[in-house]
Order: sequence, then C-alpha cells, then structure tokens
Amino acid sequence: MRVAVLGLGEAGATYARAAVDSACAVTGFDPIVHGLAEVDHVDSIESAVSDAELVLSLVGGEASRGAGTQALAAMRAGALFADMNTVAPQTKSTLATIAASRGVLFADVAIMAPVPRAGARTPLLVAGAGADRFAAIFPVSSAPIESVGPVAGAAAELKLLRSVFMKGLAALVFESVEAAEKIDSRDWMLSEIANELGESGQQLVERLIDGTTKHAVRREHEMTDAEHHLAQVGSPAWMTRGTVQWLHRIASGSA
Repeated sequence: MRVAVLGLGEAGATYARAAVDSACAVTGFDPIVHGLAEVDHVDSIESAVSDAELVLSLVGGEASRGAGTQALAAMRAGALFADMNTVAPQTKSTLATIAASRGVLFADVAIMAPVPRAGARTPLLVAGAGADRFAAIFPVSSAPIESVGPVAGAAAELKLLRSVFMKGLAALVFESVEAAEKIDSRDWMLSEIANELGESGQQLVERLIDGTTKHAVRREHEMTDAEHHLAQVGSPAWMTRGTVQWLHRIASGSA
C-alpha cells in the first residue's frame, strides 16, 4: 500500500516508521524535518499525496485546514485522507465536505494519548465516512481503534473534551507547584499531588510537567479550540480559560 505522511514530527515520524515496518511504500512531506531515512521525502504536499492510497495528516492543529485542503485537491478519487490532528470539530467537518466533493474518503482520527508512551499502538478514535476503511487498512494492526460513527468531527469533539480534563490537570499542577515554590515547598507539593494520583502518580506528574513544557504552543492552540467548542455547545469554560492562560504563559517562557 502507498502511504503519504504529512508532518514528520514526533507523531508523524512514529506512524511513518510503523507504515514502513508494515511493508508500505511511504512518502513524506515536512518543510522542516528531512532526516527520516526510511521515508521518501518530497518537496510538496501535492507530490506526497498524488499516488497515495492512504494519507495521514499530522501537521499540527494550526496547519491542519490548509494542509488538508491542499492534499485533497491533489488526491485521486477513492483514496482515504485521515486527519489525525487535534483541531475543532468544525475543521474536520469542513475537510470532510471538501473530500466528498473530490470523491475522497475522509476519516476524522483522534489520537487519545501522547504518542511517545505507546508509539504507533496509541489508542485512536475514528469518525467520518472513511472510518471503517481507516480501521481496515491502517498499517498498525495492534493499534486499538474505536469507531464513533459516520459524522466527521465526532472523534475530534471527544478528544477536545478529554483534553479539557487532561490539560486542565496539567495547568493545576503548574499552578500548585509555582505557588509552593514561593514558600520553598516545591518537592513537598509534588509529593502530595503524586500521592493523590495513585500508584503511578509520580510518573504522571512528570509526564504532565515535561509534556506541557515541551508542547505548550501546540496545546495552547488545542485548548483554545476546546474553549470555543465548549462555548458552542453552551457549557461553561471557566477552567479551560485558565488552562489556555497557563499554556500561553509556559509557551512564552514566563513560567
């Protein structure tokens, strides 16, 4: 099977290598990352997707719509476009409409945990007209895939709601620990939080701190989408608004 991977960062490189390991011919596009030896690098989205049977988009939320629009315009009818970025449900729905007009199947895919933890076997939610096709041909047979229906955006919506909790929890850790630092009690506070989170609490706290620091820019965009979505469904977003502020502070280097 011919697979194109758009975006060869942490997650994209993981899925590209997994596809190669499954004997797929993999073409990749990334304007910054060029050192993935297993992949046939090309210099444009159009070149990457024109002959692909499956396209995996992992370009990041801010670039998702633009990259998806470019890719869909160059894909052949009958191919499958899987948007695996964390973005607003409306973005997935818009891309699904474009895909349908081109005769391309569309899968709204949500990656449900940080990819470094379980690699290509990270659990996925999938929705859209191409959900069943994606589950059938995704080149990682050991990845848990749960279909949540034929409406593109349904997987993205559930992922954003999960992020309200997980990114909100990370923001609470940062807020508690920074306050504790003011009174020279950082280690005590970290121990208290870890104890409350159970047997693997220390590892979870470390992941929350490290992951949030490393990916603050991307997660700020993600949580801004989450805040907007909560407003659209008529649900309060008080904690999420605070999470966005913390992520902005961390991304700017102020925390």
